[in-house]
Amino acid sequence: MSQTATQQLDPVLRDKVRILGSLLGQTIGDQYGAAMLEQIEQIRKQAKKARSGASAERDILLQLLQNLPDQSLVPVVRGFNQFLNLANIAEQQHSVSWRRQTTGTDDTDAMFSQLLDRLQQQGIDGAALSEQIAAANIELVLTAHPTEITRRTLIQKYDNIARLLQQRDDLRDDHPQLAALEQQLGELIDEIWHTDEIRQVRPTAVDEAKWGFAVIENSLWYAVPALLRDLDAELHRRGADPLPLTAAPVRFSSWMGGDRDGNPNVTSVVTREVLYLARWMAADLYLRDIEQLIAQLSMSQASAEFRHQYPQAGAEPYRSCLHQLRQQLEDTRSWAAARARGQDSERQPLLDPEALRQPLQHCYDSLVSVGLQRIANSHLLDTLRRIACFGLTLGKLDVRQESTRHSAVLAEICAWYNWGDYLSWSEDEKQEFLLRELASRRPLIPNRWTPSAATQEVLDTMQVLASDAGDGVSCYIISMAGEPSDILAVALLLQACSVRDHLPIVPLFETLSDLEQAPARMQKLWSVNWYRDYCQGHQQIMIGYSDSSKDAGQLAAVWAQYQVQEALAAVAADHTIRLRLFHGRGGSVGRGGGPAHRAILAQPPGSVRGGLRVTEQGEVIRFKYGLPDVARLNLKIYVAAVLEANLLPPQPPLPAWRSRMQQLAADGVASYRAMVRENPDFVRYFRAATPEQELGKLALGSRPARRKSGGGIESLRAIPWIFAWTQMRLMLPAWLGSDNALQQAVDNAGLDELRAMYQQWPFFRTYIDMLEMVVSKADTAIVQYYEARLVQAELQPLGSVLRQRLDNIRQLVLQVLQQDHLLQNNMALQQSMQVRNPYTDPLHYLQAELLYRERQEQEVISTEVERALKVTMAGIAAGMRNTG
Repeated sequence: MSQTATQQLDPVLRDKVRILGSLLGQTIGDQYGAAMLEQIEQIRKQAKKARSGASAERDILLQLLQNLPDQSLVPVVRGFNQFLNLANIAEQQHSVSWRRQTTGTDDTDAMFSQLLDRLQQQGIDGAALSEQIAAANIELVLTAHPTEITRRTLIQKYDNIARLLQQRDDLRDDHPQLAALEQQLGELIDEIWHTDEIRQVRPTAVDEAKWGFAVIENSLWYAVPALLRDLDAELHRRGADPLPLTAAPVRFSSWMGGDRDGNPNVTSVVTREVLYLARWMAADLYLRDIEQLIAQLSMSQASAEFRHQYPQAGAEPYRSCLHQLRQQLEDTRSWAAARARGQDSERQPLLDPEALRQPLQHCYDSLVSVGLQRIANSHLLDTLRRIACFGLTLGKLDVRQESTRHSAVLAEICAWYNWGDYLSWSEDEKQEFLLRELASRRPLIPNRWTPSAATQEVLDTMQVLASDAGDGVSCYIISMAGEPSDILAVALLLQACSVRDHLPIVPLFETLSDLEQAPARMQKLWSVNWYRDYCQGHQQIMIGYSDSSKDAGQLAAVWAQYQVQEALAAVAADHTIRLRLFHGRGGSVGRGGGPAHRAILAQPPGSVRGGLRVTEQGEVIRFKYGLPDVARLNLKIYVAAVLEANLLPPQPPLPAWRSRMQQLAADGVASYRAMVRENPDFVRYFRAATPEQELGKLALGSRPARRKSGGGIESLRAIPWIFAWTQMRLMLPAWLGSDNALQQAVDNAGLDELRAMYQQWPFFRTYIDMLEMVVSKADTAIVQYYEARLVQAELQPLGSVLRQRLDNIRQLVLQVLQQDHLLQNNMALQQSMQVRNPYTDPLHYLQAELLYRERQEQEVISTEVERALKVTMAGIAAGMRNTG
């Protein structure tokens, strides 16, 4: 498995892929013998030949796969799956290698420096530049949506491989340590091969949270101070002051253990445990820092002010100060561990980050004042930067719940008091009641009352927020927030449970209808005097990408999202509200995914003025933040994009372009819904052609795939909806509807205008670029094979229509781009797919075959077939990367 289609790759990357593939081949050969290795290699070579487009070559490949005996299935699919994982590691690590060949377009550091040059040319320099960077106000929210198919134990081994590749970069070809490094790589690949890559037990919500903590522990803990050192260096080169030690242009939050919408596995007990575990992990990480500082800060020189502040400091004043902090952090760790188990603790914890920061700041100031700046600006500076970013809670936890759960609580309370049927009241009646109760001094929750289990769970969650654990909560998000009463209901329940004042309440607008009505709803809410006092002039609003795309198609969804941001910004300005938009993006195009820099610049001018909050989920977290150097560059991209969007905003679109986009969206949603909602065969085709039903066999995450049992497409979560289409390479959620909309524009002499929009409007350019990327990953030949093998004869004409529409959108994209072929200007992705196709293609064809076998009721499915099917899903996800 050592020879791959990598002729056009950077030669150093090609060498890394070759070495990892060769070591994997040795591992397979050691277990199964040369014959099995040769069989896998024969399939790979034939898959490469089949890519030429010759049907005869594909027939040979299919014959090879169909003739595989059951006992060969698992080693074959595992071999292809693990090669794809190893290729991903090589690409990820090489992206930050000093040995990589750069074209200038992929050099993040150079891009950031050039941006600051442009800002200086606009007169933004010195203190103003430092202030703008410090105030970037970027918050990345880590989520655990079920697309991270790789087990945590394997992720750790993959990370170790990346670290060894980094070490290997620094060695010349004849270095004596090279053989030892390759021996270690081989050992890790052996460990990976002999570890089951498929989870046997679905992870709990606490497991997911621990995975999120591990990303911080192993990567972000180092990436954040490295980022700030980079930013300070750029400012220093321009004669500007460094960032304040309290500056945190990027912070982190999490949904893992707090997102209970549609996930019955996230309970108040889980949220409480996760909040305390976060404090335990933060204390543990700071303890490691303090131990390092104790070893480093052995000097006796200290300022008079420091000795006055710490009169018992002695001959080694800094160590004396740090010893006290160490004891406090040890107490905090013990306290948090006990609380996570539901036990009391007599230890006195650090609860205020200032209690940790101030002693270290005193050490820093003293070192600087006695001329030891270089020591002050070493590990001590990094620790101060971490405190500014991570605080004592590691990252804040968002709590999310669906709006009807709060209405149900109030309905039960009203029924107990005989106040009437809350659910039947008009919006005005609800608001009048809620505002009256918010002003009342009488307790809302009855003393002698036994609520339903569902109501008790909502109230128990509120009680967690009212405890000392609640300081680790950033906001309360309401899914399906339809009216001001939905927000006021949460405010009333928070108040009734004595939750701290002014906890941000965040409405989430998800469907196309919700997005369209959001500005009017917020206008009504901000007109309520009580709420204006509550929010203190600040409002966060979450925009959902997944459900709006599944509801209306990608084209109509992105335009609705653009328009709602413009309208919300205008309404907020009218009410003197500082607005912060929270983008619920995913990794796939169907969930708003794509390069962060382009995506931010594609937002309406002024829409990130209040900062940026965005979800990062599943597989994207690992690829963007799994390695410290990769994380540093991705964080810098966010800072650059927010600076550029706020200080060098693009011009707003021409009125004619808005009209064109409005028509495109209208045509797109009509076309999309005509297929997804109105075609009676569509759901049957979807369930037959994709592995949607079989995805439930994968223990992907704690969240169920459906919001409710049964139901059709509307009940399926957006993530498995996209995951299933990606598995069979139709990629339908990203382009369906866009094809007919763009065709109608071209037919009505609109091609020149579309091209002008692409060239001059970042929003439209980003959309078309994303369309190009996803269509380039689609494959009609593979789709056709799934259909032939799995879809009933009466449904196959629908498949033919969809494949023709896929071909049409491909041609339309090329017309707008004025290119001869897709990815003409994206060589990196083009080369990446060339490497992956000979490995993903056999997995696709085998998956279709295994699905066929499993669906034959008369055939008893062997363990090998069952396991091989699961591995094909994992392998295809690894090969396609942005699966959900």
